[in-house]
Amino acid sequence: MKRSSSFESHTKESVPSEVGSKGRTSHKEYADSPDARDKDPSRQRRDYTDASGDEVVEVIYPNRWARYREYIREPFAEFLGVMVLIMFGNGVDCQVVLGGNTAVSAAERGSYLSINVGWAVGTAMGVWVSGGISGGHINPAVTIALATFRGFPWKKVPIYIVAQVLGGICGAAVVYANYFHALDLFEGHNVRTLKTASLFATYAIDYMTNVSAFFSEFLGTTILLIVVLAMNDKKNSPPPAGLGPLILFLLILGIGTSLGMETGYAINPARDLGPRILTAMVGYGKDVFTFRNHYWLWCPIMAPICGALFGTLVYDTMLYTGEDSILNKPSVKYLRRKNGV
Repeated sequence: MKRSSSFESHTKESVPSEVGSKGRTSHKEYADSPDARDKDPSRQRRDYTDASGDEVVEVIYPNRWARYREYIREPFAEFLGVMVLIMFGNGVDCQVVLGGNTAVSAAERGSYLSINVGWAVGTAMGVWVSGGISGGHINPAVTIALATFRGFPWKKVPIYIVAQVLGGICGAAVVYANYFHALDLFEGHNVRTLKTASLFATYAIDYMTNVSAFFSEFLGTTILLIVVLAMNDKKNSPPPAGLGPLILFLLILGIGTSLGMETGYAINPARDLGPRILTAMVGYGKDVFTFRNHYWLWCPIMAPICGALFGTLVYDTMLYTGEDSILNKPSVKYLRRKNGV
């Protein structure tokens, strides 16, 4: 008899054990759990039936750290993916804007196209770093949408989001440290205003109302999710193995060059909130949060989440046929007819 388990049962029901003779750490998992099916070369597996008749897989790790790492790999992959994204994105923002000041650079160091390319590269590299481990969400809006519609475990959502925001803070901190002296030359020694805070977090152009900024972020994130879901739909047009980051590069480049001017296209709450927290910590003060009646909450955070949910709803309603979507779960009537009841 094989004991059933949910997608994440191994994290809840695994039993730590020691293989004393081999000096290695192991834990037991049900045979249909994800880790039991995993073919990670860093660990070995042993199948057997226990006294109760349940089929069990014993996963043997080479050392204790390898076992403990299992519990942090996914959140750390999200952390590192967002950190890479922000280092490229905030880095190109600083280089282009600060480099346009003669006190910083004798010649201009880029253009608006450079900024879009930098963010596109950052997104592609961030997903490349994390995709094979955590799924490469690197965006709380994506995580929430997948949990809502595609069965991603809700218990992982807070962990992913915290890791993503921390990655944003650390990525922005690295860029801030790198351009610290250029910021001093640009604004004045130890002077920090929203003029350079916008190199890290997003601030809409003056003529934009919060409602119009919300719509712009909502629209960009809706497009983002529709294309991302199409990429991962085996019955649509999935790219060849390993080319997902290239498609994301083109996608972010397209969103930035067509929809990004007015709000800075956050389309990712962690991309905005992480760097915004960093700027508040290093001397920009509370203005980064009180700007335009708490713009930060409604436009770069709530709008992408709403856009991601809407984009997923549209795709799953009209195009997607996979059983992992809540919109494609079989009805009671269908199950009765299938079972001849």
